[in-house]
Amino acid sequence: MPSRLLVTLYFCSLSLGCALLPKDHYDQYVVCPYDTVWNAATDTMKMFPAKLQNKETGVIETGWTEWEGAERGYGLFQRTSTGFGNRERARMILTVKRVSDVTEVVVFENRERWHPKGGVTSQATRWWPIEPSEEAMAAVMTRINTKLKDQGCTPS
Repeated sequence: MPSRLLVTLYFCSLSLGCALLPKDHYDQYVVCPYDTVWNAATDTMKMFPAKLQNKETGVIETGWTEWEGAERGYGLFQRTSTGFGNRERARMILTVKRVSDVTEVVVFENRERWHPKGGVTSQATRWWPIEPSEEAMAAVMTRINTKLKDQGCTPS
C-alpha cells in the first residue's frame, strides 16, 4: 500500500513539474478561413526580416535578428566577458495549418547567445542555443489575434 502511494505521488509531482516548464512555442486554433489567417500572419511578420514565406506549406520564417544582450557571467566564478560581447540573436518560425473547419497558428522562436561558455577551444566561440522568449512569442500571437478580431474571427 505505501509503495502505491509513493508511486502515485511521484507521477503527480513529475506531471506538475512538466506543466511548470517554460513554453517553447505558442499555438492556437482560430475559427476563420485559411486565407484570412495567412494574410494576418504575413502582415504581422512584416516587422521581422523575412527569409521564407510559403503559403502552400503555411510556413513563415524570419532571418536572424541580432542585438546586444544582458551582461551575464560564465564559468564557475561567473566571470564577465568583455572581449567576446553579449550578443544574442533570434528568429521566428510561424506555421499556419488547415485543421478541418479551423485554422491552427503556431509560433516558435529560436534564440541563441554568442559565447556564454569559457575556454579557448573552438566550441567556446560560437552561437549557443538558449531558452526562447515567451514574451516575444506571446506578442506575435497577440498581434495576430488583434488583426483576426478586426476581421471578425474568433480564437478557440
